[in-house]
Order: sequence, then structure tokens, then C-alpha cells
Amino acid sequence: MEHKTISTPQNLLVLYEDNHLIIVNKRPGDIVQGDKTGDVPLSEVVKEYIKIKYDKPGNVYLGVVHRLDRPTSGIVLFSKTSKALPRLNKLFKEKEAKKTYWAVVKNAPPKQQDTLVHFMKRNPKQNKSYAHIKEVPDSKKAILEYRVIKELNNYYLLEIDLHTGRHHQIRSQLSSIGCPIKGDLKYGFDRSNKDGSIHLHARKLVFNHPVKKEMLEVIAPPPNDPIWEASRA
Repeated sequence: MEHKTISTPQNLLVLYEDNHLIIVNKRPGDIVQGDKTGDVPLSEVVKEYIKIKYDKPGNVYLGVVHRLDRPTSGIVLFSKTSKALPRLNKLFKEKEAKKTYWAVVKNAPPKQQDTLVHFMKRNPKQNKSYAHIKEVPDSKKAILEYRVIKELNNYYLLEIDLHTGRHHQIRSQLSSIGCPIKGDLKYGFDRSNKDGSIHLHARKLVFNHPVKKEMLEVIAPPPNDPIWEASRA
């Protein structure tokens, strides 16, 4: 799989920023935090952006609140202060941040809308999670709601509200109902996307600002490609 590496802050797509937090629109192929590939992570790009924009000397503080899979695009939230980070972590841990995703699938789901409940078991060697109908040893309950919001040529656009945050949850649960996400070879789609992406996008994030105590809703436009363009039309 071919990976793109971000190296300049000019590539950064900032959706929201204030003194306490910054929210960016991650491109497919970018990694949120450093890994064994050695590619420049999004967290470092955001630090560089802050350093240049505010002419900050020395190290820039940045807290990683959550992550997105590398081939996935969309909203990633970072904390700019040590005061905000534990409050944001608490919001996510207690499921007080509402996350909505878009996914493009080739097969029509069994129902126009439904709630999926599975028990996820992760296989670290494969870096893959399996969705079981019944509880199995070391599994974790996974819940999402989906609805078909648009029929495209040969594809269906689903909107997904995520109630739990398990490893590869959306990818595995949709695959288990016969709807693997476009480009997602790991979970059963028949061919990869040319850029190594999958058509899964973190579309919307709604949460109570940890310092200002007001509701914040952020929406991220999907990447520029013909299928996402058709989804937006």
C-alpha cells in the first residue's frame, strides 16, 4: 500500500481552532501518531503549524485525544493545552462526544437503517478485529447505528453513529453484514483504491467544549474523488 507523507504545514486542513484545541481534517494515508514506518505523523505537522503560526520558541504542547485508521479520512481532535486534555479524554471515555461517519459500500445493507450489536475480538498479529454475534472470550461489545442516506451509481452511502470505539469497529461490523467498505481489502472488498485509502470518513463531531462549556459541532468535507463528490452532490 502506497502511503503519502505530510511534511509541510501548508497541507494541513484546519476545521476549528481556539486557545485550547485544534481540529483537523485528516487525509487518507496520514498517520495520527508516529509508528514503525517512520513517516511524519499528523501530530508533528500540527505542532509545526502551531509553532509557525504563533512564532512559538521551543517545544509545542499537543495532546492526542483519539485516532483514525491510516486509510480513513476525516475529523481528528487535538488538545493544545494540558488543562483541556484530561477533560477531552474524559468526554471520549464517557461517550459524551458524538461521532458520525460516512461509509461507501457496494452492496445494499439488509435494512435501510439498523442498529448493529457485535462482540469484537482483536487479532493483534493480523491487525484485524472479528465481529461475533455472541460473546466470546476476550471480546468487547460494539454498537453502531447506520442508515442509507444516498444511492450512488453501483454504491450506497451510509451514515453511521458510533456508540463504542472498538478497533476497526465500523469496518468489521459492516463487513459482517455483507457490506465491506469500498477499497477495504482487509475486510472483504474485492479491490483496493489506487491511493490505498478506504471510503470511510469521520464526518461530524459534536461535543461540549471542555473549557468554554458550549456545544461545538464540526463537520469535515470528504476527500476529493468522484465517488465522494457524488455523495456530496
